[in-house]
Amino acid sequence: MKQSRNTVAKSAILNLITQSGMALSAAEIQVALDGLCDRVTTYRVLERLIEEDVIHKVVNVDGGVKFAGCHSCATLHNHNHIHFSCQKCKTVTCLEDVKPSFELPQKYKVTEVNFTVLGFCPQCS
Repeated sequence: MKQSRNTVAKSAILNLITQSGMALSAAEIQVALDGLCDRVTTYRVLERLIEEDVIHKVVNVDGGVKFAGCHSCATLHNHNHIHFSCQKCKTVTCLEDVKPSFELPQKYKVTEVNFTVLGFCPQCS
């Protein structure tokens, strides 16, 4: 059975994201795919992977969106971890071993958290 182009694109995008040690923007994914699929297909695949809970979206401090693979969601799906954004090289890395904490006033219900910490990564320090 022949795979559809979209399945090939989905596999390539998922592999790229999971093999990367950092979150990638759609533009970075497009460049790495080198013409495998168009921009619209890339965004459709990314949205499908998010719906399937295989990757998650990271909103950077500048409002840009990047995508990262799920690493520790095998038992409990949770993306409420810290994202570290390097001010020099602009990489965004998931820091899943660091436990963020906060307290809200009563009657507030949290549905999603986006922790982004700015600074310099080990390569740029």
